[in-house]
Amino acid sequence: MQASRIFTALCGALVSGLFHAAPASAHPHVFAEARLELSINPDGTVKSLRHVWRFDDFFSSTVLVQFDKNKDLKLEKLELEALAKTVHDSLADYNYFQLVTQNGKDVAMQAPDHMIADFKDNRFLLLFESHPKAPLKLSGKIDFGIYDPTFYTAIDFHNDADIVVDGLPANCTKKVIRPDPDQAIAQNQKTLTDAFFNDPTDLSKIFATKLELTCQP
Repeated sequence: MQASRIFTALCGALVSGLFHAAPASAHPHVFAEARLELSINPDGTVKSLRHVWRFDDFFSSTVLVQFDKNKDLKLEKLELEALAKTVHDSLADYNYFQLVTQNGKDVAMQAPDHMIADFKDNRFLLLFESHPKAPLKLSGKIDFGIYDPTFYTAIDFHNDADIVVDGLPANCTKKVIRPDPDQAIAQNQKTLTDAFFNDPTDLSKIFATKLELTCQP
């Protein structure tokens, strides 16, 4: 399995041996709590997606060790900027772990201009904002979520309240989808079979927690 460059860059030899498990036996080694704020323009197009990820204690400690260049057990402004740039550059090939689809088709997203790295209560925080490459009009079924195609990272919304919509039009309804793994496999059996042979790293998409908007014309 091809490793996500972010974690190879951040953790180096500490975790490099963990990326080569087969997809069937792969499981997350890094965990993060996510928050998503979806902002809608008055004309019913998507304005922005604002992400906040809060990583687990162990991974946060690893990041601190890797980027604490002056060894004072904290990350200062320049060190945080270096960390944010490393993450930004590393996740470019993975669409920044974003899942955005409209009526089942992937929506192209612009790369975020920059990311913000921070530490709060000894936990690594990552913040960034992204926008659709082309105007995305809310029509039909639109899904928004986060997933790591390498299976290495589990980034999830612990509570439905961690997904916020600002400016939802009156013709749209929203709900948070938390797929049951057994049902997801049963409903996507043919897709899973095809995906396993064509691109086994993309299977985690069907298990991702998603915000689903359904919008009438």
